[in-house]
Amino acid sequence: MKKFFAHPVQTLLAYLSAPEENPERGDVPGWVLVTMMSAILVAAILVVAQEALINMFNNAMAMLNR
Repeated sequence: MKKFFAHPVQTLLAYLSAPEENPERGDVPGWVLVTMMSAILVAAILVVAQEALINMFNNAMAMLNR
């Protein structure tokens, strides 16, 4: 059991590159990567354009209240 934890990065890479036993399982690492990249992209856009987005939202709400 000690060999399993000897090199965690190599163990993870071996697990991720191993052929799938069940073809119905799907591409879980790929979906995790897509989800993480999407979340990072949304956070980056929010940091850069937060003030403009808030102003746009407030203007839209003001137009609805007229």
